[in-house]
Amino acid sequence: QVPLVESGGGLVQPGGSVTLSCVASGNIRQINYMTWHRQVPGKEREWVATVTTAGHFNYAESVSGRFTLSKVHANNTVYLTGINLKPADAGVYLCNAGGTYRNAQYFDLWGQGTQVTVSS
Repeated sequence: QVPLVESGGGLVQPGGSVTLSCVASGNIRQINYMTWHRQVPGKEREWVATVTTAGHFNYAESVSGRFTLSKVHANNTVYLTGINLKPADAGVYLCNAGGTYRNAQYFDLWGQGTQVTVSS
């Protein structure tokens, strides 16, 4: 069982929308945060958005107003929906989650990423 899996990427036309999902698996007691980053070849990894267990949502300025996070507590899933996508939004979107397992061990996991291409 892969501990953190992203999905939902693909080819999107400029101005279009996309919804990405990130699912955390395992004997999890609590997830403290789930974060999305994006990676473009030749550039530094860019933070996109974070949701915390306290229900705080934070977005990078570059996506604020266009991207929305939603978290489903029951199945440890977070969704990132982006609208009015721009070519600059393209990249590999990586999910990062941190929290504790039921045995009290902390975890900080990264997924393999899902590719979003914005092109006509």
